[in-house]
Amino acid sequence: MLTIDELNKIRAKKQDLIEMRRHHGSETPKNCGYKYQVLVCGGTGCTSSGSKNVISALEEEIKKNGLENDVKIVRTGCFGLCSLGPIMIVYPEGSFYARVTPDEIPRIVEQHLKNGEVVKEMLYEQTVSEDGTVKALDETDFYRKQLRIALRNCGVIDPEDVEEYIATGGYQALAKVLTSMSPDDVIDVLLKSGLRGRGGGGFPTGRKWAFAKASENEQKYVCCNADEGDPGAFMDRSILEGDPHTILEAIAIAGYTIGADKGYIYVRAEYPVAVERLRIAIKQAEEYGLLGDGIFGTDFSFRVELRLGAGAFVCGEETALMTSIEGHRGEPRPRPPFPAVKGLFGKPTILNNVETYANICQIILNGPEWFASMGTETSKGTKVFALGGKITNVGLVEVPMGTTLREIVEEIGGGVPDGKKFKAAQTGGPSGGCIPACHIDVPIDYEHLMALGSMMGSGGLIVMDEDTCMVDIAKFFLEFTVDESCGKCTPCRIGTRRLYQFIDKITKGQAELEDIDKIKELCAHMKSTSLCALGQTTPNPVISTMYYFEDEYIAHVKDKTCPSGVCKDLLKYQILPDKCKGCTLCARNCPVDAISGSPKKPHVIDRKKCIKCGLCMRNCKFGAIVKK
Repeated sequence: MLTIDELNKIRAKKQDLIEMRRHHGSETPKNCGYKYQVLVCGGTGCTSSGSKNVISALEEEIKKNGLENDVKIVRTGCFGLCSLGPIMIVYPEGSFYARVTPDEIPRIVEQHLKNGEVVKEMLYEQTVSEDGTVKALDETDFYRKQLRIALRNCGVIDPEDVEEYIATGGYQALAKVLTSMSPDDVIDVLLKSGLRGRGGGGFPTGRKWAFAKASENEQKYVCCNADEGDPGAFMDRSILEGDPHTILEAIAIAGYTIGADKGYIYVRAEYPVAVERLRIAIKQAEEYGLLGDGIFGTDFSFRVELRLGAGAFVCGEETALMTSIEGHRGEPRPRPPFPAVKGLFGKPTILNNVETYANICQIILNGPEWFASMGTETSKGTKVFALGGKITNVGLVEVPMGTTLREIVEEIGGGVPDGKKFKAAQTGGPSGGCIPACHIDVPIDYEHLMALGSMMGSGGLIVMDEDTCMVDIAKFFLEFTVDESCGKCTPCRIGTRRLYQFIDKITKGQAELEDIDKIKELCAHMKSTSLCALGQTTPNPVISTMYYFEDEYIAHVKDKTCPSGVCKDLLKYQILPDKCKGCTLCARNCPVDAISGSPKKPHVIDRKKCIKCGLCMRNCKFGAIVKK
């Protein structure tokens, strides 16, 4: 069993090793033991683009060149800039190699790791200054405005080595809580910090813990919601893959605070890397006595178990999640009673999501004033976003609350590619709403997003450009929620399907103007009568797109056209006679012979035959075919 003194010895022993990875420059911190450390992203994104093969090639070349004692290879979690994966960073220079392939490894090893010369043409272009020197990552557009707290160790440590986590100050917060703080002290710190739940609702974390502590019962539980299900969201997954011990430590602190000795992490089975690293982390924590009986020589005992979810979106709702942990079909329960009074197995329970827990240890170590100094008056700290869609820098970002949407999209995200205009951003996933371009300067926090008809949600941020049809976006999210409704309550079971049918009619040009009034009425009923947040928030994408982009709905219904040219049933392809050269390429590629004409003369499209596949437009070299 690890004592606090032994914990400090491990930290001191490996501190320089980790410090080297946070260091930028030619000087190597003392006692790190290596001339170079090569960090390769082992998150799901980079793994899917081949980082395992990069690591294998790297190990082979280092062995071939006899550099085993000079170079340490570390497989980390996500660095954040996913669009450039596989990513490899070499320290102490901090050289950021982007889109690395196994074929490039021999040169990097020979030139950089053996002869000390950075291969500059393979680096991420923003890390190379005009005079040829290598710049630190925090000087690039993507990282400059970020502030990493929840993601502080992602891309820095080996998530499968508990001692590397300890070297960053890991388990110091748990030691502090168990030896010098009462449960009320912990709650007071969280209340003063202003930490609110990062899973969507934004409920004050300290208040939630206080309610559970006040509930009298011989058995209590702590739960972690890692059932991230929003389309395009990967925040929680990346934290679990890159820094699993910070979640275990925070859950143990929660257990001490409310009087629980058992915790459950509910993670979807679709996250195999996260699941494996959590299993490794739990095993290591138990072996070191950081979980189990008499932690740090105190009378506090705590254990953590994993529960794998089958991918049901409704299990992101706290009572449905607990029902699933109990072994039943994941369905929500009426509230009250709330989980803090009657939760898992009928016992008082607290549940927070991964990102919320990822802030706990840093708040304990740095104090509530430190955390409260970041963000806005009512939204403290930082927020992690999965930035995706029509954006140059797809990836994971963490910014102070109050950062504007413009800063995230244009500066951190690098703007919309291909010269297209920004049209809207979807936050909160299927439960959220769309923020139009006219509100791009809105500060991102709980209150401002709610005022715009959206919500923070768990942190998905999908960017849309001028070619996006907002009716089609609403249809996309409705199609998702129709499949994910558990069916327990009628407003959600029937309402989601009926709402989808209305929107589907609009995209097919079959709707009438009175259908828009029916949609608004149905949305209001669903929001006020559905049992849980899934049904209550399902109308949000429809409501927000109808409010901000009503003209697009009217065009679909009244004019039977899709202004963005997305809704297939409303598309009409036309050949412009003045541009058509009669090359016959369109006719030769049409799969249904819908195009006719003589060589060197303008062609025409038979709209009755046309299946609107777009092959003619893609093959035309003269821009003679347009869609209307």
